[in-house]
Amino acid sequence: MTRPNPIGVISMFYARPFGREHFSLFARMRKAGCDFVELLVPEPGELDLGETRKALADNGLAVALAARVNLTRDLSSADPEAAEAGIRYLETCVDVAADLGAGIVGGPLYGAPLVFAGRPPAPVDETERKRRIDQIVGGLKVAGRRAADKGVTLAIESLNRFETDIANTTGHALALAEAVDMDSVGVMLDTFHMNMEDPDIPSAIRRAGRRMVHFQANENNRGFVGSGHIDWPAVARALVAVNYTGPITLEPFRRDDERPGVPLAQWRAPQKDEDAALSASIAYLDAALTFARRV
Repeated sequence: MTRPNPIGVISMFYARPFGREHFSLFARMRKAGCDFVELLVPEPGELDLGETRKALADNGLAVALAARVNLTRDLSSADPEAAEAGIRYLETCVDVAADLGAGIVGGPLYGAPLVFAGRPPAPVDETERKRRIDQIVGGLKVAGRRAADKGVTLAIESLNRFETDIANTTGHALALAEAVDMDSVGVMLDTFHMNMEDPDIPSAIRRAGRRMVHFQANENNRGFVGSGHIDWPAVARALVAVNYTGPITLEPFRRDDERPGVPLAQWRAPQKDEDAALSASIAYLDAALTFARRV
């Protein structure tokens, strides 16, 4: 039976970087209940796109992509070369998506990474703020035209205040998408970030409405869905209320090591098989959505 909302997992749940040697994991994802996998947009040489597409198809998995921006490819940058590289990178992401059969490329497409990329936050005057936003919108329009030509949708993700100073709330992401004003550019929401920055998650989902093209279901502590304090029945009702039928990605990163001094913001490879917990999270979320549709 096909779900109204495909549910998948980020490839980093299993491995980072994700290479050909990890294709055997696709069968485990499918067995755990995944309809698709969200891959990081591969850097040159990381994956053969034709081979990857075949491996996905052989395991019955669809695919979505997550862009990897940095300070050298940054739509918001005051450095013209970095800003132009940001546009070219997003166009490359679109081309990769088309070759893989992915309909969505999401993430903080605007660039402007903060502390995790080595750029500390700093006050921004109004002139600089406007320059950044105008430049981001202009760059997204260029990339959006490539996306429209290739049948791909770009999804602008808002991140918490410690990861960017451009789009932290649902309203910020919506403002960028509305300024771009193209069907090929929408927004994606992530409950981990929304839990910090949006006053009310279900209300924010309803506000995003038709512009929401991708959704990431994550607990407040990035644990498995159902293990934290996010109100998933309320989230599910909001998704159903706006007729969201797009993909939903799970990104459970937190592991079992609770010793003080172990950095939670640092990705760590899994130390044990967590497929059963992933499967339980998918079933939990799927059940919440099923009941929401019946109300």
